[in-house]
Amino acid sequence: MLILSLKEGHDGAIAAVKDGKLLFSLEAEKDSFSRYSTLTAETFAVAADRLDEQPDVIAVSGWIKGTQATDQPSRAGYFGVGESSITDEAGRFFGKNVRVFSSTHERSHIMTSYGMSAFPQDQAFYSLVWEGNIGSFYRIDEYGRVTHLQEVLNYPGNKYSYGFALADPEYSPHEEFVRFQDAGKQMALSGFADARPAGRAEQEAIDFILGQREVITGSLKNRMADSPFHNIGVETQAYKNFAAHLSDAIFNRFHTYAREHLVEGLPLLISGGCGLNCEWNRRWRECGLFPAVFVPPCPNDSGSAIGTAIDAQHFYTGSAALDWDVYTGGEFVEDLPFDPRRYEIRPVSHDEVARYLRDGNIIGWARGRWEIGPRALGNRSILAAPFTEETTRRLNKIKQRESYRPIAPICLEQDAGRWFGGGVPDPYMLYFSQVESDELRAVTHVDGTARTQTVDPTANPEMAELLTRFGELTGFSVLCNTSLNYSGRGFINRTSDLIAYGELHGLDGYVVNGTFITPRQ
Repeated sequence: MLILSLKEGHDGAIAAVKDGKLLFSLEAEKDSFSRYSTLTAETFAVAADRLDEQPDVIAVSGWIKGTQATDQPSRAGYFGVGESSITDEAGRFFGKNVRVFSSTHERSHIMTSYGMSAFPQDQAFYSLVWEGNIGSFYRIDEYGRVTHLQEVLNYPGNKYSYGFALADPEYSPHEEFVRFQDAGKQMALSGFADARPAGRAEQEAIDFILGQREVITGSLKNRMADSPFHNIGVETQAYKNFAAHLSDAIFNRFHTYAREHLVEGLPLLISGGCGLNCEWNRRWRECGLFPAVFVPPCPNDSGSAIGTAIDAQHFYTGSAALDWDVYTGGEFVEDLPFDPRRYEIRPVSHDEVARYLRDGNIIGWARGRWEIGPRALGNRSILAAPFTEETTRRLNKIKQRESYRPIAPICLEQDAGRWFGGGVPDPYMLYFSQVESDELRAVTHVDGTARTQTVDPTANPEMAELLTRFGELTGFSVLCNTSLNYSGRGFINRTSDLIAYGELHGLDGYVVNGTFITPRQ
């Protein structure tokens, strides 16, 4: 059975699943389209080109006919997890009779983590979905049936991001939405907080934000004009402390419920955009309430097309198990050759690339298919040596990012315990760990943590080989790893964009599939 699944709205994507195997997941923002893009004709055309046959099922993730989750539903709609949240009907697709399946956006998140986890599915699970609009726990039984347990907090992701909007003078009270990009910035700024407890003014602002029952929009800012955090500036110490305390308050609400009610000792599956918060993920993993925790690499809406495909597969076959690889995006497109008069072009030698990085150079690395989900995991990356704060400053300048944004490390999985606390495998860069070496200054955040990606050689042999060679030269099988993209765009995926980007922002070299390219002197 071939299932073609489409997710409309922001973070639009198309995924194809055949007989339980993920063939591809194409996110609309990738290939230098705007971040959080809706589905594009380009995405659909690329998906059609990748398929050798017409699908048997068209699966459409439920969404809304408007801009807010409370607007009129499209297909199965946004909310719901029971039998009424699934539709199945006969349809046609380019002249072929097909089944047309739809299930809610809420179910898409649940099924993403359920189907992508490696846990045996003949057991029950707890599921947590926390995203911009949904903040609930669920129980999945041994047959894959979902029961909603409790809404713990409405709009948790939007309320989290709203702390940044409140403090930022550039965020207008006339905005309809909380900005998608603010959550990651707030996560970075929380690391600068001092250790003091929340004061009265902080607690009042936190209680007011978390107590809102209506959709979180810019108009809330006018109602908080008397707050000491209103337009205070996001780089002030007072805001950084507030950001950390708001983060703690949100997590604690969910943790308190889990401690009191999730007492069966079941594994926890996490999805929704808040599943990208590495500090919260670390706390869930270490809290002792669950024998195991799983977060997929695409817990946000970029994974919803996959989740709906899993839901359709479960509906028609009774199985939600998915065979998948994180590198199932689009192939890198070599649409424009590097000019041999300006560049030296030769086959990749991992030893040579490792020496080039050791000597302080920064390169763009584009090999194979792009990563699913929002984080660069070694196939669409900017790489550098991890040893100096100057490297951090230069990378943030290349990326056109704020100076407070940390740079993540990529590390051989078998060596991670030497430099990062716990040494737990983290192939999808979803947890914070403590840095235990003074020499890794470029990848150590102000609070001593890092968002480490660990690399298993069987999953990414080319990156593992580079890390091995760099480790032999320097003693550290660790590199700086940040996403290869224009500011506000998805991953670069063609040489024409890569050359323009490198020349504009000052990359020192490139690895494109099997070729190493450096400027001629």
